[in-house]
Amino acid sequence: MLNYLESLTVQLAQAAAELPAAVRDRHARFLREQLRADGGFAGREGGSDLYYTGFGLRSLAILGELDDEIAARAREFLRSRLQREESIVDFFSLIYGAKLLEAANGDDLFADQATDWADAVSKFLLSLRRTDGGFAKGAAGTASSTYHSFLVLLCLQLIDRPLPEPDRLVEFILSQACDEGGFREIRVSKRAGTNPTAAAIGVLQILDCLHDATRNHTVQFLCEMQTDSGGLRANTRIPIADGLSTFTGLWSLNNLNPDAPVDWQAAGEYIASLENSDGGFHGAEWDLACDVEYTFYGLASMALIQSRTG
Repeated sequence: MLNYLESLTVQLAQAAAELPAAVRDRHARFLREQLRADGGFAGREGGSDLYYTGFGLRSLAILGELDDEIAARAREFLRSRLQREESIVDFFSLIYGAKLLEAANGDDLFADQATDWADAVSKFLLSLRRTDGGFAKGAAGTASSTYHSFLVLLCLQLIDRPLPEPDRLVEFILSQACDEGGFREIRVSKRAGTNPTAAAIGVLQILDCLHDATRNHTVQFLCEMQTDSGGLRANTRIPIADGLSTFTGLWSLNNLNPDAPVDWQAAGEYIASLENSDGGFHGAEWDLACDVEYTFYGLASMALIQSRTG
């Protein structure tokens, strides 16, 4: 049975295969142009960045363009980061990137690591757990984060290690639910957001604890996040949609209720407005640059929308 990320990648790859060849080619070309000499992908400051490398590999994977040459170069970059201390976000990018390379050419980046490497990683991840059952964003963090709890759970899946006391994490996630629908990122947040809501739903789906009441309430909340532009906004205080929130919201809605009353056609027009004719996607209407992160969100949204609208 596929884990959460495997299922996401397979579904997006199948949908992206139906995109016009010209669309696929120009974005694949843009992504290759972001690959640096050391095998990493460029961040917004120009140099190789672990976070952006993860998105570069994810984007090429769903396009079916993660070939042996790119995989070999990226492997060396990821290998160079194995012994560094990383944030949980970068750590996730490292593990997921390595797994994508393994799926592409069978090369296990961690094969020559210590035999207890996965156990050491698991120990570190579990050290981020707080008394409320959630996980903080780092060792010094005191507040549990919905998003980082989701990342920890994904990392544990990737290294094939169990989550102790999963009911505690479910309890934390449910405590993040807001009365108006959706989920907050940290306990002191005053309102729900599209992206923490997508993370919360991901956790509940992985742990098989998503009940109908939560499902229905969340669908209503996410549909309300769609703006007149067709894209989804991050929360109720932000009037402008963005590519990240549009993808996470649409992906969640598609999984929660394929018949949810969201305007897929309008969403497609919004995503098209973020597309650069030479390849790559902007993050929002105010964003002047394109990068590999938002190119992933743009491609993934375009593919998902294509699968819904034909």
